[in-house]
Amino acid sequence: MSSDTNKERIQTRIWQETPEPDSPFATQQARCHGFDVYGEMLGQARWVDMFFLLFRGEPPNADQATLLETLAVALMNPGPRDPAVHAAMCGGVGGSPAASSLMAALAVGAGQCTGAREVRQSVERWLACGTRLDDWRVALVTPSPDPQGIWPQTEHAPGFDPHATRAATVTCQALEVLSRCSSGAALPWLAQHRLELEEIAGAALAMSGVAAAALTDLEFTPEQAEMIHLLLRLPGAAAHALEQRTAGYKNFPFF
Repeated sequence: MSSDTNKERIQTRIWQETPEPDSPFATQQARCHGFDVYGEMLGQARWVDMFFLLFRGEPPNADQATLLETLAVALMNPGPRDPAVHAAMCGGVGGSPAASSLMAALAVGAGQCTGAREVRQSVERWLACGTRLDDWRVALVTPSPDPQGIWPQTEHAPGFDPHATRAATVTCQALEVLSRCSSGAALPWLAQHRLELEEIAGAALAMSGVAAAALTDLEFTPEQAEMIHLLLRLPGAAAHALEQRTAGYKNFPFF
């Protein structure tokens, strides 16, 4: 097989590797969307810069970096009562391997109730409705279609908690801080019209709704927002799984 054929086997716009002259399996230089990761970025760029670059193909400006980093802090640990974290804790207390605990968190956190699929649906609504309140009046009472045919019909407005009578304090705090960080339109508008939207939805704003507005202002696609929401919530799940692994089942906080 010719070297030209080998070069064509891996095709990606994200990553380019130059092999070492004495080994095609060792990397001499790695570029992410044209940026030399180890020769230029390492030691200079922050985690948030690399994260944004991977998904968007360009480095974030100062406002985007601040907003994404602030969102990451807000989502990093949903807490032990969150179903995804609870699932990871069950894996940890049962002695499951690390990957199993994280996969449990991903599986439970992927759904349409506080999960990543709900964030995706909410971002789709932001793209369709923008900051037009009349459009939101329709969107919030219209079930989300599923072109893939694998998800059940949603039973509540994405981004809102049907079991809450008012938005949680931490949700309001996150919205307030994130809206100050954002140079986009979604978060400030959401902060201004939250009570009206909650009345239309018949439910309280959830953290997933705040995350969707932030990811919209960062101009991520709905598919990217779904993936990013899953990623940003994993650290808390991992930490709680490790804690329960050492605490033992007799001290497990849930039956």
